[in-house]
Amino acid sequence: MSRSPQALLEAHVKALRACTRCPKMARPSVSGGAVLSKVLLVGQAPGVKEPIFGRPFAWTAGKTLFRWFSEAGGVTEEQFRQRVYMAAVCRCFPGKSEKGGGDRVPDKEEIAECRKWLDAEFEILKPDLVIPVGRLAIAEFLPPAPLSDVIGKTFCLERDGHRFDLLPLPHPSGASTWHRMEPGKSLLAQALRLLVVHPAWKATFC
Repeated sequence: MSRSPQALLEAHVKALRACTRCPKMARPSVSGGAVLSKVLLVGQAPGVKEPIFGRPFAWTAGKTLFRWFSEAGGVTEEQFRQRVYMAAVCRCFPGKSEKGGGDRVPDKEEIAECRKWLDAEFEILKPDLVIPVGRLAIAEFLPPAPLSDVIGKTFCLERDGHRFDLLPLPHPSGASTWHRMEPGKSLLAQALRLLVVHPAWKATFC
């Protein structure tokens, strides 16, 4: 007997949390849990606090991200975590940059290894709406381009034969000024307006 999507997702998350593929990554891997959803959020990589709290966007950037969702559509952090599957380009904290000035950017090999988890999530979830947050996440789906060319727009894409809408958001990091200055501020507002009227978002939070 074939397993249900929920059972497949639960097994997937269990294996993900036990992953040790990338030796330079800090453990444990971070997962939002086995939330069966047609909305998929893809972050960049956990920060130093996320493994401690055991969930993505658990610190300062998360507060900003969830404030965006609350102000745009009245969705609380708790509601979002309960109803949206939260993934990332890399699922483990990469560690601090040896050059200083923030976290280490995952290398190409680490991104390729972690992409296998995202591929499996697409196969199980078949999302209707994907929300990549930040340049690294956006680059998993779109060719390199300035944020001003992709934020505030919806893209119809296909991955492994599955069609879905992509709605990019900038990273909510406090170190970034892009979303707090023009044109980023207006483009973010436009992106959030598109987000809260998307059919998959409305079906998730109706």
